[in-house]
Amino acid sequence: MDPKEKSQTRKNLDAAFAGESMAHQKYLYFAKLARDLGDAEVAALFEDTARQETGHAFAHLSLLYPADRLTVDQVLRLAIEGERYEHTVMYPGFEEQARREAEGAAEREFQDQAAESKEHEARFAAMLEKARRRFAALTQVEKMHADRYQSALEARQGATAARPAA
Repeated sequence: MDPKEKSQTRKNLDAAFAGESMAHQKYLYFAKLARDLGDAEVAALFEDTARQETGHAFAHLSLLYPADRLTVDQVLRLAIEGERYEHTVMYPGFEEQARREAEGAAEREFQDQAAESKEHEARFAAMLEKARRRFAALTQVEKMHADRYQSALEARQGATAARPAA
């Protein structure tokens, strides 16, 4: 299916994943605040709920990105694509909006996050290249082994064929 033509269910899964992910982070933040304010019991409640939200988010992700259909190469490419979007489209747009609304702290936050997303993209891209080189090297080693096994097999078959029948 063309990603531009996502079904409404896929869009709903995206939204549900985003909501559960945001709830997870929000609850961890609330837990920290509660703990800092001296209420460990409330903090523990938020932490426990945050763990549950992660489970919900993973359930949605497993439908959006089925594990049996993904490779390491694909997940790295998806991560690169996401980080690139963040630092080239999303955060620059957010930054511009914050500037127009004279929200200096938000503008700086978006600038910082864009820079960090660019670093993340570079890290994922470097790992993708490393994986590509590793695969290329393994392919050469496997070919060398296969060629040796083939030569040994041919030599053995030749020796068997040359042996007189008893």
